[in-house]
Amino acid sequence: MAAPPRILLCGDVLGRLDQLYKRFAAVNKSAGPFDVLLCVGQFFPQSSEQLDQFMNYVEGRVEIPIATYFIGDFGAGAPKVLTAASKAAQNQGFKMDGLKISDNLYWLKGSGKFQLQGLSVAYLSGRRSSIIQPFGTYSQDDVDALRAMAEEPEIVDIFLTNEWPSGITNKAVESGIPPGVSDSSGFDSTVAELVSEIKPRYHVAGTMGVFYAREPYINVDSSHVTRFLGLAPVRNKDKQKFIHAISPTPASIMSAVEMCKKPPNASLSPYIDLEKISQADSETKRPAESDLQYWRYDVSQKRQKTGAGDAERRCFKFVSSGSCPRGDKCHFVHDNDAREQYLRGVCFDFINKGKCEKGSDCSFKHSFQDNAEDVPKMRTGNGKVNRSKECWFCLSSPNIESHLIISIGDSFYCALPKGPLLEDHVLVVPIEHAPNTLSTPSESETELQKFLSSLKAYYKNLDKEVVWFEWIYRRGTHANLQVVPIPSSRVSSVKDIFILAAEKLGFKFKVTESRELLRAQFDANMSLFYVELPCGTVLSHTVDENEKFPAQFGREVLAGLLNMADRADWRKCTSSKEEEMEMASRFKKKFEAYDPNQ
Repeated sequence: MAAPPRILLCGDVLGRLDQLYKRFAAVNKSAGPFDVLLCVGQFFPQSSEQLDQFMNYVEGRVEIPIATYFIGDFGAGAPKVLTAASKAAQNQGFKMDGLKISDNLYWLKGSGKFQLQGLSVAYLSGRRSSIIQPFGTYSQDDVDALRAMAEEPEIVDIFLTNEWPSGITNKAVESGIPPGVSDSSGFDSTVAELVSEIKPRYHVAGTMGVFYAREPYINVDSSHVTRFLGLAPVRNKDKQKFIHAISPTPASIMSAVEMCKKPPNASLSPYIDLEKISQADSETKRPAESDLQYWRYDVSQKRQKTGAGDAERRCFKFVSSGSCPRGDKCHFVHDNDAREQYLRGVCFDFINKGKCEKGSDCSFKHSFQDNAEDVPKMRTGNGKVNRSKECWFCLSSPNIESHLIISIGDSFYCALPKGPLLEDHVLVVPIEHAPNTLSTPSESETELQKFLSSLKAYYKNLDKEVVWFEWIYRRGTHANLQVVPIPSSRVSSVKDIFILAAEKLGFKFKVTESRELLRAQFDANMSLFYVELPCGTVLSHTVDENEKFPAQFGREVLAGLLNMADRADWRKCTSSKEEEMEMASRFKKKFEAYDPNQ
């Protein structure tokens, strides 16, 4: 087995790169070699007078001796440097593993998760702020993406944040807590919420000005422990530790026995109270620092009337994924109507607050889709027209992104999805406003099979097989069949991984020999998920009204099969319109010889 990667961790750099790399040289000589340097806390200088030294490294006049990653995108010079990096050709497209600033220097922007030296590294860039800025603050989308990643089975080895989590000293040995750290200022309750869900093996943070190595704590509902490290700033006056070395074996290659080992000094989780707070307590008092699970989804008393009532508080976990690990113990409303609106592309902040601070920069809709006031209109003769105007998938809709369309038939069209899981991932969509593809007329099904046969032949030429799946929500609007190519070498594992994923969610698939049989058995009054395997066998699951089923289940399972867990959430995989047009053009050219509509 290869030796574990050797990682250096650093606190607030504050632009002092000369001092940082001088210290690195000494540590590397005595205890190295090290593979990578991860920096938390403010990376840029505190004033413009300190920029000269810093820019020598940024502009390549002085060599950076080790691959360095940072999340503290604030301080003097940050807007100028990061704006230039964002526009650089090498940084265009989907890049979760860092935007290159200069040789060996990378900015981890927003939030994400990526593989580094075999380790799974997650991060939240910036700091909490009521005013979202281009740099230096994190957004709701950044937080939401990490919450979605927390649902993935992969264990995160290292989680990087700038600010310390609220409550981190709970249940810790008091003698080990640095003076002043017990005060509430400087802590971030959002980070506490995230780390309690992500459950990383290491959580590293800066910005508090002190070094703190908390004893490991035992996570709730997880077999492994988490080690928290708070790092001091570079060249701090108290000479506190600002650089720290770790060499963890990646969780992906550790045995279950190794993962379950508990150090003798391990404490209970500092966030364990989040799982035990009673509903009655939450209704009679304002949440304390230890009572912050899902805190930001509390409804503001300034809520506009276009949203829900003042007394309602919606659980984002349920709205976004269809399930909540807290179940009946959750203090917030598991609102199916809110989830339906979210699935139709409506912004969660708009649903929950009646407004969204991101305004026109938000990629979600700021109006309710097919809401109760529209129902009478939809039942009149022009209902199809009303739906078509608002639907993302109707060809007659002004909202359709026509540049993604590949081929158009009589009843179906083929298009690239927003945020594809991988190259050549496509959708087959009914032209008419249909809630599913299983109950369409026989002539439409015939055309659908021609589309799918053509795609099979196209993928076969690439030495790939095809998996397609559909999530049919009983109150859904416009169907889309997801078609995902997989390497031929992975075909034997597809059925097993779907069955395993189903077991983890507490259900068993029904096995049907063909799609034709599934069409005959389908009940349009029920929600259903099904996946057709390369062999033609269909796995299906009828979803009960009160069952919490993740809407992205099919994509998440295939992301795991393909070792692409960082692409499980389509919202983290989106590209610019120009990039999408280029992808569509490439696919059209390659598919032209197979296109049944040519």
